[in-house]
Amino acid sequence: MNKVQLIAAVAKKTGLSKAESAAGVNAMIGLITDALGKNEKVTITGFGSFDVGLRQARHGVNPHTKKHIEIPALRLPRFRAGKALRNLVK
Repeated sequence: MNKVQLIAAVAKKTGLSKAESAAGVNAMIGLITDALGKNEKVTITGFGSFDVGLRQARHGVNPHTKKHIEIPALRLPRFRAGKALRNLVK
């Protein structure tokens, strides 16, 4: 399911127009994105949680030149499914 299909499904399930559903879906995505940008955790009970993880700096090798390079540390968004979602997918 992509974003357009999600908006259509929300509109059908709630009886709202597609424009209203799009506004709601976009607002939710925006709020989650803003919270993660501020390094805050977002938890949706029964669904899961979004947070920011840190990938440590590490050494790597350029496959073309075989030169050793330093790969910098990186902050990445993570999603952890809640227990209800994990049991549903099982």
